[in-house]
Amino acid sequence: MLKLDSVFKTFNAGTINENRVLNGLSLHLKEGDFVTVIGGNGAGKSTVLNSVAGVFPIDYGIITIDGKNITRLSEYKRAALIGRVFQDPMTGTAASMNIEDNLALAYRRGKRRMLKWGISSKERKEYRSLLSTLGLGLESRLTDKVGLLSGGQRQALTLLMATLVSPKILLLDEHTAALDPKTAAKVLEISDKLVKQNNLTTMMVTHNMRDAINYGNRLVMMNHGRIILDIEGEEKKKLTVETLMDKFSEASGEEFTSDSAILG
Repeated sequence: MLKLDSVFKTFNAGTINENRVLNGLSLHLKEGDFVTVIGGNGAGKSTVLNSVAGVFPIDYGIITIDGKNITRLSEYKRAALIGRVFQDPMTGTAASMNIEDNLALAYRRGKRRMLKWGISSKERKEYRSLLSTLGLGLESRLTDKVGLLSGGQRQALTLLMATLVSPKILLLDEHTAALDPKTAAKVLEISDKLVKQNNLTTMMVTHNMRDAINYGNRLVMMNHGRIILDIEGEEKKKLTVETLMDKFSEASGEEFTSDSAILG
């Protein structure tokens, strides 16, 4: 479903601030894979997601989604293929619009624009039903402005919007990092539920080793722009933070030093 083959990305090339962030990275995801991505600061985690989303062009390599080469496709043209949730709860929704209008925007993503905007009663009923599955009481607040919602409620809504029209790829970019632990746990629970219900091919970047171990069917660890660990199946189920740190040290020859990742 998603292939990155020998992808390179360097920022500020040819200057004193040159920084090669992706160094020949290759990664293949099968349909329905839920891959958690972890690594230290500067490992290239978010750059991978930005490369897939088309936020900036890569220097070399090939990116394909469902057999289609999207390497040179612009970001807005990839939007119909990709759902994304960002770290900042304020990103991904229109704060000045109400909940149902935000959902309508997501529902119409990638479709031909029409003069008629109105939301039908059938649509509204579907939105209420979908919102009720979140367990946050949002189904009774369709006309509330999104800017009035809490961070966790907005992230949950953004998740629903990102998966409303099942994308080929769902990208979760540290989407719980800005939330308190209790809210983060709820949003992760909702994420896992939506991914499984819709069999979505998903990449979730996280700074938290425990979350990387507990969610998804596959775990990828990055270091200096490369993948140094790719663990799935029964091996992943048996992982602990301690064994993961040992595997990192063995694969990289370095100690893992991110306290936030280790402690969660």
